[in-house]
Amino acid sequence: MTQLSGGLVRPDVTEADATAIASDHYGVDVVARELGSNQDRNFVLEAADGSRTVLRVDHPVFEDAAREAQHLALDAYRAAGLSVPAVLPGVDGQLVQRWGELAVRRSEFVEGEPLVDCGYLAPTVVREFGALAAASVTALAELSHPGLERSHMWDMRVAHSEVVKLAAAITDDRLRDRVLEAAAEAQRALATVQDDLAVQAIHGDLTDDNVVGRRGDDSRLHPHTVLDLGDLSCGWRVAELAVTAASLLHHEGDRPLRVLDAVGAFHCAASLSLAEARAVWPLVVLRGALLVASGWRQLAIDGDNEYARERIAGEQAIFDAATHYPLTEMTEQVLARLGFIGAPGADGEFGLQAVAAVPSATGSAAPNVPLRSLLPELAGDVRVLDPGVESDELDAGKWLDPAAELNLVDDAFVTGAAAAVLPYGVFRLTRAAIDAAGAAETWPLGTEAWVAPGSALAVAAPADASVVAVTGRGLLLDTGDGWFLSIDGAVPSVAEGAALRRGDTIGELAGSDDPRPLSVMLCRADAVSGLAPAILAVTAPAAGRAQLVAPERVPAWRRLSLDPAALLGLEPLSQRDESGDELARRERIFASAQERYYDSPMQIERGWRHHLVDTTGRSYVDMVNNVAGLGHGHPGVADALNSQIRRLNTNSRFLYRELAEYSERLLAMLPAGTGLDTVLLVNSGSEAVDLALRLAQAATGRKTIVALREAYHGWTMASDAVTTSAFDNPFALENRPDWVHVADVPNRFRGTYRGAESDRTVGQRYAADFGDDLVRLGAEGRDVAAFVCESVLGNAGGVLLPEGYLADVYARVRAAGGLCIADEVQVGFGRLGSSFWGFEESGVVPDIVSIAKPMGNGFPVGGVITSKAIADALASQGQFFSSAGGNPLSCRVGIAVLDAMRDEGLQQNVAEVGERLSAGVRELAERHEIIGPIHGKGLYVGVELVRDRQTMEPASAEAAAICERLRELGVVVLTTSERSNVLKVKPPLTLSAESADFVLAQLDRVLTEGW
Repeated sequence: MTQLSGGLVRPDVTEADATAIASDHYGVDVVARELGSNQDRNFVLEAADGSRTVLRVDHPVFEDAAREAQHLALDAYRAAGLSVPAVLPGVDGQLVQRWGELAVRRSEFVEGEPLVDCGYLAPTVVREFGALAAASVTALAELSHPGLERSHMWDMRVAHSEVVKLAAAITDDRLRDRVLEAAAEAQRALATVQDDLAVQAIHGDLTDDNVVGRRGDDSRLHPHTVLDLGDLSCGWRVAELAVTAASLLHHEGDRPLRVLDAVGAFHCAASLSLAEARAVWPLVVLRGALLVASGWRQLAIDGDNEYARERIAGEQAIFDAATHYPLTEMTEQVLARLGFIGAPGADGEFGLQAVAAVPSATGSAAPNVPLRSLLPELAGDVRVLDPGVESDELDAGKWLDPAAELNLVDDAFVTGAAAAVLPYGVFRLTRAAIDAAGAAETWPLGTEAWVAPGSALAVAAPADASVVAVTGRGLLLDTGDGWFLSIDGAVPSVAEGAALRRGDTIGELAGSDDPRPLSVMLCRADAVSGLAPAILAVTAPAAGRAQLVAPERVPAWRRLSLDPAALLGLEPLSQRDESGDELARRERIFASAQERYYDSPMQIERGWRHHLVDTTGRSYVDMVNNVAGLGHGHPGVADALNSQIRRLNTNSRFLYRELAEYSERLLAMLPAGTGLDTVLLVNSGSEAVDLALRLAQAATGRKTIVALREAYHGWTMASDAVTTSAFDNPFALENRPDWVHVADVPNRFRGTYRGAESDRTVGQRYAADFGDDLVRLGAEGRDVAAFVCESVLGNAGGVLLPEGYLADVYARVRAAGGLCIADEVQVGFGRLGSSFWGFEESGVVPDIVSIAKPMGNGFPVGGVITSKAIADALASQGQFFSSAGGNPLSCRVGIAVLDAMRDEGLQQNVAEVGERLSAGVRELAERHEIIGPIHGKGLYVGVELVRDRQTMEPASAEAAAICERLRELGVVVLTTSERSNVLKVKPPLTLSAESADFVLAQLDRVLTEGW
């Protein structure tokens, strides 16, 4: 059977015809509804009882042998454990029925959801598509049948010729030219490896349109059942992967590199040869080109085909994504992902000494002095600058200055340097973009040298070469062995075609009263567009400035470019993303119980205010680090710490002013008239709660502590004993010690009392139940020593206590002879905006307050505030001492934090930005049903995600998936609550209105596009 060039007009079969076929040939009474198809007719047949099957009417061009092969392939899939629909026999027992000249088959209807219409596909889903393609070729590897030997237009072995024949149907001249040019380039690349590509039976159309999805435990739609074997035939094995990968491109067309996850998953399950790996992206491009050309042709011959018309935009999106980056670059991306060694001389992850590939003249080499091989007249010191993520010169947010790089250069000149170098391959913090959904271009492809103001300097060839091109930007030299050398920013003095020896003068660096940039780039010849010094598809910067690429493109460009350091007498400093190595290192030495964020974590090495920056220069809005109340990298805290540690650090048994000064400052933050006048300093929140419990037991002479269900208070023996949250410990309620009583959590959204009752009524009912607990404890001889409670239910997601609850319960506890402990570790220190302390929101005064987290802005500081009478009771159990608690260093840091909060108006910022954030979430809730209750206040907000607002079924899996997706978009937010369905929003108190708006926009995007 042959079906080439030009597409097919679908058989003339109506829904009424399909109903008749079902009755006559299958003995079923159904209603038919047409499904889409390019060349066949497909119908859903629905019976009166609601059961459904599918009727397929093949185009006459398809022969019985092809159908027989398809049935055998279905058997092979089932034997391999793949889900496929069964073909149902007709009344005569045959799988294939005849309706006139047309062949008809009826099959099971597959329940599920279409994947083609999904917006975003998570990395795990993309990987599953790759694994499915691998499973397909594995299942069909031994299949042999005459019906597989078919010639058809979708056989990727003839894709280029088919594109050429069909392209005339594309009436958009520019698009037609793009399609033909891309297809021709892909075919040239394919021609170098096609003789080595394995051939076998393949599905041939294993796409997101032919795989039915099912929801997994993570709430995502996952590929499940394979449909439509209409393109089954013999073909290149690797074409199965390429067709699948191409179909995924339109889901996020501006990020085609995401489909490499599918390529990697295929390779893990069905190893690709080097030839196949090199063929992957040329085949993806050809598939995209063929889809566009055939789509236009199909509409030309079958204009009423709405299915084909609807697919046009998606098919062009696939082609656009397939050609988004240069073919050479994408091929190197595939090779890098699969671990294949690069071309001879390739730099980077394979450890090859690439510079050896660049020949130099013997006997004429310039001394190995920095930059002298390029600028032989340069006199003076050459300073190599550090614009990287961990640069000490870019602290306190200096990297956000648009002139940050020039400032580094100027500083070098001020201190006497003749030239300053920004090195190749060092991820530049100076190019990081904040509040951005995508990563900025941070990795330079060349070495950028800045020369101090002065007279003109000669520019020399740093290697033997021939002049390929002379442009207004500089020169392009061919160094031999397939490597080109671009010198950008020089005024050329040589002509194209000139042969050069190392040290020959090739131009000059013009004189100027300003610093002058000169960039040097070594790249493979196949990465150059035409014969110009600009690298293909990389935005050209200002003359003399190095070109940069985004981090995701670095794996390819580490193979397509070389570090020119050796040519220039410099030390090589090139970097790569080492987060995978760091993760493996951590997993080797950490306990399994130690927590880690994210499936594929980024490596964070820089923070500033409410921004985190990973080692590739990708920035994230930090919405979880409530420890860093002032934000990351605060210079005031750093200066205070540095100054104090240079002077003194000892323990609180000694006399020094910092301890009393800090304690007085803390007490001054309390509301007037509390009677709280004593401070005990420790190192952490866990220790603070632990100490608070000891104080209460010592002061009352009792043991029983009442804690709320779903609470978190710490990890020490005592603080963990009153931690009842199943989020941190699934067995929390089963293994509490006998001195802990767990009371009902007053959560009006998920607790015992909820619904239409007023907040005050709910508070009264919970408080009454709490009182009953106290009565029972007393009757059992377990009189309460203390009640410990977060002033806002933090672990539940920032749930505010019902109106009047805390005041009522405090009164009942005190009436029973107990003390009241306010755990302010998370909600104190201005986080709620309207008050400095969380307990102020309830209009109460506790007997003991435990504090920590933001006190030291990341430095370990914790404490307890209470009355002298309660504190002195501790003497009955011995002396109190904490080795580091209250030492001069901790106190000086604590004072710096309080100073900064006051001077920077952070509590006011919390009130304003917090309300903006909450209002934005409330607006999102009007459009996204998954958003349930919105908890909290200020910058302690919980966004509860539910599958049903009436039943409050938690959307736990969705919440986790949403957090993963938000991380991709530059937002760090995580889940909390026992159900893990609340997005916890506890950012540094510096969060800006702009960043809050960015976070809201990304959350809206995720809830709209999917996760």
